[in-house]
Amino acid sequence: MLIDPTFDLSRVRALTLDLDDTLWPIWPTIERAEKVLHGWLTREAPRTAELLLTPGALREIRVAVEAAHPGLAHDLSALRRESIRVALQRGGDDPRLAEPAFQAFFAERQRVTLYEDVLPSLQWLSERFALVALSNGNADIHLAGVGAWFQGAISAREFGQGKPHAPIFRAAADLLGVPVDAVLHVGDDAALDVVGALDAGMQAAWVVRDGRDWSHPMRPHLIVPDLAALCAALGAPPPAPAP
Repeated sequence: MLIDPTFDLSRVRALTLDLDDTLWPIWPTIERAEKVLHGWLTREAPRTAELLLTPGALREIRVAVEAAHPGLAHDLSALRRESIRVALQRGGDDPRLAEPAFQAFFAERQRVTLYEDVLPSLQWLSERFALVALSNGNADIHLAGVGAWFQGAISAREFGQGKPHAPIFRAAADLLGVPVDAVLHVGDDAALDVVGALDAGMQAAWVVRDGRDWSHPMRPHLIVPDLAALCAALGAPPPAPAP
């Protein structure tokens, strides 16, 4: 854990927290959801399911959809839904199946596996600070099982613009009813979370669970390996020794 000399704990009245790869690992979740989607397609749109067995087919469709719809860059649900629709068209199946197919994916996408430190840390943090989830992804904090600790959530899809742009950070401060410089943003992405929060006028904590080095000129106020270490930096007592 590293604490920058400029970090001012006395200013912190609220926290905004990223979700994917901060509270849970995202790629195992997405891989599992894509398997559920493929199973659904196998039953309901078998030609499309066969098409997507080709290595790289789903990725190629996703890239093409992103290029054709740059206005959807902030809306991962819309991009996923449109990618499914394009796949159904290419496979010769009914494109109207895109919505129920997406819902099968989306339901599984909400079944996250929290990092072990998350629940006790959220409990401790929520008793001392106002918390808001701030994500570019499409997780639902209530479906993911962490909604009880948050006073609200702002997603890029709902806001119309994502991190690292300053307005979404300022909107979170407004939702909490505090000045932007009274907020500590917590997230795993150096550019989207840390640099974005700093540019918006927040203090920032970088959660780096894989030990990689910081490589940006702007530096976070805190570098922590997990949320338990974040709590320690914010004044949590050390855990009691095992009996």
